[in-house]
Amino acid sequence: MDAQGRGRAGDIDPADQWVLNPDTGEYELRLSPSAAQSPVPGPRGAAPAAAPDREVPPQRRRRSAPEEPPPGRAGRRRPAKKKSRGKRVLLWTGGTMAFVVLAGGTAGYLYLQHLNGNIQSVSDDGASTGGFQKDKAINILLIGTDKRTGSGNEGYGDTGSAGHADTTILLHVSKDRSNATALSIPRDLIVDVPDCPTTQEDGTQKVIPGSSGVRFNTSLGQDGRTPSCTMRTVTELTGVTPDNFMVADFNAVKTLTSAVGGVDVCLAKDIDDPDSHLKLPAGEHTIEGEQALAFVRTRHSVGFGGDLSRIEIQQQFLSALMRKLKSNDTLTSPSKMLKLAEAGTEALTVDSKLDSIGKLKDLGLELGKLNTKNLTFTTVPVVDNPAETVKATVVLKEGPAQQVFDMVQNDVSFTEVKKKESEKEKKEAAAVAARLEGEKSEPSEIRVRVLNGGASSGSAGRELTYLQNEAGVTKSENAGNAPTDLAKTTLEYAPDQADQARALAEILGLSGAAMKPGESVTNSQGLPTMTLTLGKDFKGAGVKLDATSAKAPEDLQKSTADKVECAK
Repeated sequence: MDAQGRGRAGDIDPADQWVLNPDTGEYELRLSPSAAQSPVPGPRGAAPAAAPDREVPPQRRRRSAPEEPPPGRAGRRRPAKKKSRGKRVLLWTGGTMAFVVLAGGTAGYLYLQHLNGNIQSVSDDGASTGGFQKDKAINILLIGTDKRTGSGNEGYGDTGSAGHADTTILLHVSKDRSNATALSIPRDLIVDVPDCPTTQEDGTQKVIPGSSGVRFNTSLGQDGRTPSCTMRTVTELTGVTPDNFMVADFNAVKTLTSAVGGVDVCLAKDIDDPDSHLKLPAGEHTIEGEQALAFVRTRHSVGFGGDLSRIEIQQQFLSALMRKLKSNDTLTSPSKMLKLAEAGTEALTVDSKLDSIGKLKDLGLELGKLNTKNLTFTTVPVVDNPAETVKATVVLKEGPAQQVFDMVQNDVSFTEVKKKESEKEKKEAAAVAARLEGEKSEPSEIRVRVLNGGASSGSAGRELTYLQNEAGVTKSENAGNAPTDLAKTTLEYAPDQADQARALAEILGLSGAAMKPGESVTNSQGLPTMTLTLGKDFKGAGVKLDATSAKAPEDLQKSTADKVECAK
């Protein structure tokens, strides 16, 4: 029954007046001139914004869609076209709130204000990049704490816990939004926690001293550390500075799963875990609330019974949750989207750069461009701590871990992403690739000057030493600092130096995109020379620079969010 036929305002479900426009993929508030406006929640502690029987004049309606509904159909829900499902995918946490903001009308505005009042935020203490940007890769730090807040959580683990980084995922979304990586960081990984400037409740700052050789989960909660300290620890560990963070406690799992009507999970065997309170037979199940929380907390009945096994089951759960959020059943249900908006804003704590519905909406729309088949879940490669007789912690598996970190830093996908290219793009790509093709000079014939354009201090000198002493590029010199910093290393050369440029590119591991045909300059002897400018991507003397050649370790365990896997 549509909103028009409901009669009195007290009988109208506000969710039934939010309608998916199949042409735009956005939800709209549809109220007819004669329909009474339903009351909506206002900000916390505020009086009701409008009387239940107040009528809304048609001229005050604001729409996301560019056109009015056809005559005679105002207030009716239009059937969703199957193709529109992918136009505005609202993904997980922030994205689920986008629905409310995109809608219009007085009710939508008041509800937006109510949701803003729900949001809790804490300072990022200067540990972030300053917030995600739409034209760059995005790195969001997702933290699940073991803090026992809220009714019904007393029976889980240490009731006196201050809340540690029990579950931590670095979510990297590629610049072109074609792929993403959810990198789990084991709570028992031995790391160095740096000194953490932290904003206190009275607004003052206190530097909490760092610790060496401690569990990763102590980066939060221990000694008054806040999520910004976990953010600094992740930067120290991975080389990636997160843009924002989101923190969820036990209640988030319960309320978000209930809001979508449960998520579908699969068990390869019976589970009876008295510690997590999970008791389920093998097979497929739909879980929500307390049962969902027990599922993500179980570990003794899956895998090897440790934290790494629990990480795998949590990744399977998150994949299932994302599939449910992207399903037509969720995206075309206004009541579910409203429940998600309510649950998400109440359950999550975000950083101070992400503290409004508008910002969460923008983040959600960026995340919504992802396809689950290109969202990879994986874990930082680790091994048992060799210093322990009784194995309780883990340490980095150095080589493979650095490979994974490099892929995230350099925006390299863990899945094969097929992209459609226009003829113009194909021609441009072919032209770039062609820069590497052709004859190459001998190293002794390469004449180049080296500048530091954003790399660490002393990089130009160290690279020069490598080129002269190990690579045989003896006609090279240090030209100091470049006038501006660059994100990527470049090699500029004149047309008649192309053979030298190809030879140096091979030595350095430069891609065709890093080679810049242009003009030569003169060196200190007045001879024409190429210019190598080391950017922020420079990793060290002799280290290959082409990030696109980075590959995941062969034995890396990973899964994509589109596949259903059964917990073993």
